[in-house]
Amino acid sequence: MRLDEYTIVFDLDGTLVDTAPDLMRCVNYAVGLAGVEPVAYKALRPAISYGARAMIVRGLELQGRSLTDGEIDRLFRRFIDRYAATISQESRPFPGLIATLDRLEAAGARLAVCTNKLADMSVRLLEDLDMKGRFRFIAGRDTFAVCKPHPAHLLRTIEQAGGMPGKAVMVGDSDVDLAMARAARVPMIAVSFGYCDPPISSHAPDVVIDHYDEFYAALQKLDVTRI
Repeated sequence: MRLDEYTIVFDLDGTLVDTAPDLMRCVNYAVGLAGVEPVAYKALRPAISYGARAMIVRGLELQGRSLTDGEIDRLFRRFIDRYAATISQESRPFPGLIATLDRLEAAGARLAVCTNKLADMSVRLLEDLDMKGRFRFIAGRDTFAVCKPHPAHLLRTIEQAGGMPGKAVMVGDSDVDLAMARAARVPMIAVSFGYCDPPISSHAPDVVIDHYDEFYAALQKLDVTRI
């Protein structure tokens, strides 16, 4: 299957890379500065798709705490400092991903990233994992004036990667990714191993995979030649 005209856009956290261990560690460091006990991984995991600031807010809520926006901003800055210094300490690509990216590149596909992670953090993580050079464009939550679930976040990522929305596929793990893809009228391959709760399958995406070994079969189900 040749994919010379196609753009494959990936979410980052929970889709390309399992970033949860490093995110959780740094969020618990931040809320700990407010005197809050560490939050359980299972309880906070669904908030990952909404970004680190939302994770901090949710972590405080789960422990019965409410802070002003200014206080949360202060904790977020401390989170950023800690996370920037240890961003790839435990984060790793999901099984089968690298072989899938190799195959997509060999088939001529353009690859891009569209994430609600800050752009500089996204680039730093992908650099640390020796993956940055694979992607034509990396869009973070602060790259454009809007971010997920706004469809323009995806549409402008595709444009900046040199592609066209009519020949693009989104790959993501969350209802946020799916809402954006649907609004942009771009089909989506959902990964079941990400951070969505309830499971992404409950949102009826176009196709769901449980491992990257299933990626090409998912493309065939989408029938990308007809996109």
